[in-house]
Amino acid sequence: MSLFRPQLWRIPTTGEAERRRLPELTATLETRLKHIARRYPQAVFASSLAVEDMIITDAICRLKLPLRIITLNTGKLNPETAALITTVNVRYQTELEVFHPDPESARQFEQEFGATAMYDSVELRRRCCHIRKIEPLNRALKNAPAWLTGQRRSQSATRSELDFEETDHSRNIAKFNPIFDWEENDVWAYAQAYDVPLNALYFQGYPSIGCEPCTRPVKADEDIRAGRWWWESKDSKECGLHK
Repeated sequence: MSLFRPQLWRIPTTGEAERRRLPELTATLETRLKHIARRYPQAVFASSLAVEDMIITDAICRLKLPLRIITLNTGKLNPETAALITTVNVRYQTELEVFHPDPESARQFEQEFGATAMYDSVELRRRCCHIRKIEPLNRALKNAPAWLTGQRRSQSATRSELDFEETDHSRNIAKFNPIFDWEENDVWAYAQAYDVPLNALYFQGYPSIGCEPCTRPVKADEDIRAGRWWWESKDSKECGLHK
């Protein structure tokens, strides 16, 4: 057994370049959010509580924009993630709309396939994601005129073609990615400058955070999404949540 523990991922250290770029990025973000709010009052921002989403939440609340902020409690969240919901509500004097999976569907799935079925096959993992993420999101967006995500192009190869505005063809509504062109260090520069509340797991080596059974910390030299569904091949590592 090795006596040495691998060094885990750490929150990036930002420098002068990011600090110089931040005012323009922040102004652009605010302009984009105001634009969305004017076109689609009550558009829904679906927050995963990731650092990117916390930045957008911070800007929406600072600007007091008429955008709904929702999040999903899948029933499988780490305690640190669940605790962040309360922290956000207190910090911004708001009340996040929390959507849960249908309890009977979740119960039937675990009764038939087991609580650890997500490890057995990609199909079962995606069925679990559908019950705990996609179906609740569909309910949250049922009457939404448009919706927003915190996705960025540089997060993964599957997101390299993201634009600011897209069409969600499955729901026939507009979809916006207000920080699609931000780099990782830009995200952390904003979080530090505006003292944004963060998931405590970021300080434990988790650069990308999902449900507790499907997320683990990553080594310093690994891809930042390597801890999501780590037992699967790279080609299958999406749940369809943001399509």
